[in-house]
Amino acid sequence: MLEAERELVDGKYEGTRLGYALQLKFFLAHGRFPDGREEFDSEIVEFVARQVDATASQLDEYAWSGRSAKRHRSEIRAHLGFRECSASDVERLAGWLAVSVCEAEREPSRVRDELAGRMLAESIEPPSRKQVDRLVRSALHRSENSLCSRITTRIGPDAEDRLDALLGGTDDGDGVFSLIRSAPGNVSLSTLLTEISKLRAVRGGSWRGPRDRVDT
Repeated sequence: MLEAERELVDGKYEGTRLGYALQLKFFLAHGRFPDGREEFDSEIVEFVARQVDATASQLDEYAWSGRSAKRHRSEIRAHLGFRECSASDVERLAGWLAVSVCEAEREPSRVRDELAGRMLAESIEPPSRKQVDRLVRSALHRSENSLCSRITTRIGPDAEDRLDALLGGTDDGDGVFSLIRSAPGNVSLSTLLTEISKLRAVRGGSWRGPRDRVDT
């Protein structure tokens, strides 16, 4: 433990000193506060306890959601120059993710990593994990809607008609798009003609179904 960190810890009541030290070291390592005792291995607790002249058993008395623990987190944030995440931060970060991250990255875990890095760079304490998950889902949804809107504005009337034909039904009652996605089946003249019809449908929005295929 560094000298500056030790000075912070030494001023704490003996019964809460270990909890304070663990919160401090955890935040320095992960950029967030621990959810509770379960985030620490026993070996880590023993090691830090020796550094702050405490015993590991004293951690059993530390109320992680109590007033002392909350005050400790506030002091640690102030010491490190961090602040809590506000509602305006959440809205701004969701917008940043949607534009700068989610258009290229759709994997939620990687989006969360980008968010964590951004919040660390801005000295913002991350909100709860549930709030982070909601923020990431919101950003992914925004990005998807934005992409769809941009695509829609670039589609001309002719392309719209072809898409309608592609997504509509055939004389046999099946959707053309569903037929395009269907497996080709065993190799035969019939399946070959069906696959040709699929290709035509993709290229031009038309479908040559079983009743109007090319005669052979």
